[in-house]
Amino acid sequence: MALRNGLAALTEWLTGNPHRNVHYNPDRGHHTPSGFRNNYPHGGPGPGDLARWRRERKAAGLPKPPLDDLSCLPADLGFLQANRGERAVTFIGHVTLLWQTAGLNLLTDPVFSERCSPLPFAGPRRHQPPGVALDALPHINAVLLSHNHYDHLDRASVRRLAAQKDGPPRFFVPLGMDAWFRANLPLLPADHIIALDWWESAAIGEVALTFVPVQHWSARTPFDRNATLWGGWIIGDRDWRAFFSGDLGDSRDIDDIAARFAPFDFCALGIGAYEPRWFMKNQHINPFEAVDIHRRLRSRESLGIHWGTFELTDESLDEPPRELARARAAAGIGENEFYVLRPGQTRRLG
Repeated sequence: MALRNGLAALTEWLTGNPHRNVHYNPDRGHHTPSGFRNNYPHGGPGPGDLARWRRERKAAGLPKPPLDDLSCLPADLGFLQANRGERAVTFIGHVTLLWQTAGLNLLTDPVFSERCSPLPFAGPRRHQPPGVALDALPHINAVLLSHNHYDHLDRASVRRLAAQKDGPPRFFVPLGMDAWFRANLPLLPADHIIALDWWESAAIGEVALTFVPVQHWSARTPFDRNATLWGGWIIGDRDWRAFFSGDLGDSRDIDDIAARFAPFDFCALGIGAYEPRWFMKNQHINPFEAVDIHRRLRSRESLGIHWGTFELTDESLDEPPRELARARAAAGIGENEFYVLRPGQTRRLG
């Protein structure tokens, strides 16, 4: 089984090919004939920068091992299974969150596998198990995907979710990612794959979902950079509004989102995978930038995500919460306004 899965993953990684953007609309500035681009041009790593980063990282012995306790806390499975009326968010790990609102269970970027990698025997390995095992989840009504990087889109996890008892969830995905789902989940009903462009909306039950632009990029293989779209999600339930950032660098997209949707009741914002800044700044925010974005979005409360599970960059796994505390102090805001959770913890949102 492991060999078969490994060969399937290797095939997926190697069989990328130059893309023609079947969704191409020349009237949309972020569309290109072969894929998509960010709204606001920015600099980025140049030739040789990746090799430089790896060389410097190795020489400095980074990342350092974490010193703080990052283990899971026991999840309140009774509450999660029975909850039909309370708004709540549960931190499963990295960017995988269980959102409960309007009687629905939503998952963002589900990654339950041991590694976030095209290969099951190599690549970044989990520091701790998921805070809630996939088989212990309540019935999932919808899955929201921000983009196709391996720490956000895990084939084994979405396949298991598609096979859940009582029927598969609906998968809300960025434009272009629908082709990947049709190829990798061929038995999933077509109406369970909802692909959206930036600023487009869909609904499930009483929950409105809007896909919004953030500064990032996509790639699943060496040959398909930016062939599929990326973004964040607005989750709206009657008089309550939340934002899930996925991955992002700071950009004017945040101000565009604020102009259309702020204020927010709750935001889940990345605070990890930010060092070294010369390499990561345009694709991942750090805790100080996250606090600034929290304020620009006029969020009542925010949760720090994208940290503590996979070693992806140079900071230690436990550094982001410490830096978040410094950023809060500098901004004069309290821990109840912008906080972190341990895997397995639930926050009731009111």
